[in-house]
This record gives sequence, C-alpha cells and structure tokens, in this order.
Amino acid sequence: MTYNDHWYVYIVRCSDNTLYTGIARDLPQRISEHNEGKRAARYTRARRPVTLVYQETAADRSSAQRREYQIKQLPPTQKRRLIRQSGGDI
Repeated sequence: MTYNDHWYVYIVRCSDNTLYTGIARDLPQRISEHNEGKRAARYTRARRPVTLVYQETAADRSSAQRREYQIKQLPPTQKRRLIRQSGGDI
C-alpha cells in the first residue's frame, strides 16, 4: 500500500508545542511541505519544524474532512489523549 491509496487525517506538533490538524493524500510530502515548502499552512509556517504525531486513514476526501473537523473541535487535552492512545509521542 502506498500513501496515495487513501486520504489521511493527521496531527503535527509544532515547534511551540501547539497541534495542527490537516488532511492529505501523500502524507510524507505534506509533512515536508509544512517544514520546507511554500505550500505550508499559514499556521505551521511560523511554527517550524513540525513533527507528525498522529495519523489515521479515511476512505475518501469527504470522510477525511469530516474527521478533521471532529478532531479540530476537540479541546487540546482530548487531542493529546487521542495521540497517546494511538501510540504517538506528545
């Protein structure tokens, strides 16, 4: 399976220890863009470098966007719990 087979919902930890949630088809490339590219999200551009701490797959873009919205609505403590439960480093 390659990264392009699915959509991914991800959370990165920024250099200031804040969390950013997004979606992508090619997750390694998207993380690279956050850290190096001009296509970085405005939020992460000022908080580089970012580290991937959580990811999950979604069947399609619509599902990924819905899940992204759900995660963004969580308070930071619940986001951190989600990351820990997945084995991520927070």
